Amino acid sequence: MWSVVILNLEFLFSALSMSITQSKMMVYCLSNIDYLREKNMRLNTQELKNRAEWDKAGIELPRFDVEAMRAATKQAPAWVHFGAGNIFRVYVAALHQSLLDAGTEKTGIVIVAGRDGEIIDKVFRPCDNLTLAVTLKADGGIQKKVIASMACALWMGSRSDFGAVKGLFRASSLQMASFTITEKGYSLTGGGDTITDEVASDFAAGPDYPSSYMGKIAALCYERYKSGKLPLALVSMDNCSHNGDKLFAAVEAFAVEWAKNGRADKGFPDYIRDRGRVSFPWTMIDKITPSPDASVKQMLEKLGFEDTETRVTAKGTHISPFVNAEEAQYLVIEDAFPAGRPALEKAGVLFTDRATVDKVEKMKVCTCLNPLHTALAIFGCLLGYTKINQEMKDADLVKLVEIIGYKEGLPVVVDPGILSPQKFIDEVLKVRVPNPFMPDTPQRIAYDSSQKIPIRYGETIKAYLASDTLDVKDLKLIPLALAAWVRYLLGIDDKGEAFTVSPDPMYETLAAQLAGVKLGQKGPFSAALKPILSNKKIFAVDLYEAGLGERVEGYFEELVAGLGAVRAVLRKYTA
Repeated sequence: MWSVVILNLEFLFSALSMSITQSKMMVYCLSNIDYLREKNMRLNTQELKNRAEWDKAGIELPRFDVEAMRAATKQAPAWVHFGAGNIFRVYVAALHQSLLDAGTEKTGIVIVAGRDGEIIDKVFRPCDNLTLAVTLKADGGIQKKVIASMACALWMGSRSDFGAVKGLFRASSLQMASFTITEKGYSLTGGGDTITDEVASDFAAGPDYPSSYMGKIAALCYERYKSGKLPLALVSMDNCSHNGDKLFAAVEAFAVEWAKNGRADKGFPDYIRDRGRVSFPWTMIDKITPSPDASVKQMLEKLGFEDTETRVTAKGTHISPFVNAEEAQYLVIEDAFPAGRPALEKAGVLFTDRATVDKVEKMKVCTCLNPLHTALAIFGCLLGYTKINQEMKDADLVKLVEIIGYKEGLPVVVDPGILSPQKFIDEVLKVRVPNPFMPDTPQRIAYDSSQKIPIRYGETIKAYLASDTLDVKDLKLIPLALAAWVRYLLGIDDKGEAFTVSPDPMYETLAAQLAGVKLGQKGPFSAALKPILSNKKIFAVDLYEAGLGERVEGYFEELVAGLGAVRAVLRKYTA
């Protein structure tokens, strides 16, 4: 039942202490609503049967038979995905849902959590593996859609669940295993130069029940090998350069070690290397998916949607039944699928060859988006910003990213043909990043910066060094961004106040190196900086060999000169 109530929006927004931007979002959502609910909606398959309630709230529901999809998936699974994070739930799963809605596909995706099993127990199973996707458009429009393409959810840390995943990999119907586990998920070294103890133990113990993430993936591939060397595509969709190669290198390392010590058949490494049987396509993915935002939560609650609480696991994962994201999205995939694949081109995915994926990936990750995001994240934290879109009202920061993108980055971009670099960066700087309805934060984007910098800036530096027409010494603001990142590692903002540095696998090592550096010192700081700036793992090049080390040192010296130095230096070099 519904009871009609005249909403006094001005009073409502005042009571909620909402910002103007948040108020605009709420006005848009509530402008056509003149009622409140007596009965709230919950995210589960039983509640979806009350379609009228969801329709009145403007929430789209799946148009396919969810139970029939799950039964079909159990009989003939075709797609398993590792990594139960937001970008998968709001983007990749939504792409597949469009195929299910159209009747193009009949089976769903099996989702597998690898590191944090609590998210399965706290979100996926209570919500019947459903997600509410909230798309925040730059014009204030909001799309709300229940994503139901996930057939079931498993956790590799559970022996019984891992046994079920092994069963999936023995199925001849399986076509692809995809991944959104972040770049560090493929590392066997944990950020150092030697393999971790966990990986070393898995090398010795074999594929029965490995402890490490990549050990488990290799063990699953071994199940497929033993089942008749069945074909499969292992598709990394993580936001890192040549992601398929990173996944291949990790799986191959286990195959080689296990074959060498007798834990696996001698033919297992050749199976992994046979691209006609097991492929590792390169991909480029792009969609901004911030953490669940309070204003979105309030909007959903006013519509009568009850499952809005963010759950926090013991491992610190923040996850909610709803995901908010921007409208823009791109997924480009190398078309190498030895066992076949879903018809994702009908959902807007661009399939192409490896060389074109490489060009698109470099365009986005090295020039037209990610370097700009990182620059905004670093300076945003130093200048006290908590929203990326607010930074785009700061004339100094706008100039910073425009120069990094248009002047220093675009000259090394090779046009991939299927996407225009100029139009892409225009959309980023004029539509996507300034979107007032996107609650993304510099603190989130600053996560794992040491793992991102070699790609986001190092590749451009390398391109300048290799060019016959460009001079690396013409780079001014990319080196400034690198110096600002080192300044950021001090954990002191431009007002002299301490802040929490976002998690980074190299933070402890870097912080120790900078322990003697204090705000207000005059330097020089060569002794502290040289071990960092010469580290090719961080910058993809030795900055001194590249001719930029001394420039970065000079910028750093200016940035730590005292209170307000960050703003002064930013203004000086963007003028």
